[in-house]
Amino acid sequence: MLADVEPFSIGSVNASFEKMFSSDVALVDVEVIFYPRKNEVALAFKYGTLQYWQFWDEGGRKQFIDALSRYKEDFANQRLITNTNRSRAIYGTAEGRCEWKMLNLSISATYCSSPVIGLGYRFVGNSPYFTTFQNEAKEETGLNPTGVSKSNSFTMYFNRAQGEDLARLFDQAYLLELLGGKTSQNSPEASKDVYVEK
Repeated sequence: MLADVEPFSIGSVNASFEKMFSSDVALVDVEVIFYPRKNEVALAFKYGTLQYWQFWDEGGRKQFIDALSRYKEDFANQRLITNTNRSRAIYGTAEGRCEWKMLNLSISATYCSSPVIGLGYRFVGNSPYFTTFQNEAKEETGLNPTGVSKSNSFTMYFNRAQGEDLARLFDQAYLLELLGGKTSQNSPEASKDVYVEK
């Protein structure tokens, strides 16, 4: 545990997701939330009929940053390949955690899985994107074993600028800086005036 502080939003980024019944992608706003007690960052977004929270631990965030750096180098040196099966996890995989629930239901259970996330890239038309591919994984809560047995697979698409925006929010030094501000605000001493008599 880094600090006994409630989760808090640290910003938002844009990412694209595949459109239903289309080969194109659509831009989605993704909220980025820091969980200091677990040293995790969650990407919160709506996709289809579901609300997702995709959690990245410190090791996974570092893998994302390293993979993005390798992608930008391959992009600059024109080394990208168009074979999706080969490029989907060309920069490795990260262990993830995912929670999700149905939208537009007054009572909706939150499900959980521990998917493997591939780090790579994919072309959409003539445009390459850095991607994270979340594989299907077994649902772990057991809340509805006959109805929900696994999490869905999906791909998040980032152009280079969008990837860099998320990499900045994934950076551990930046998160610790934000946390330092939060812990000083929450300290009882921070609300007191200090007076030194001469």
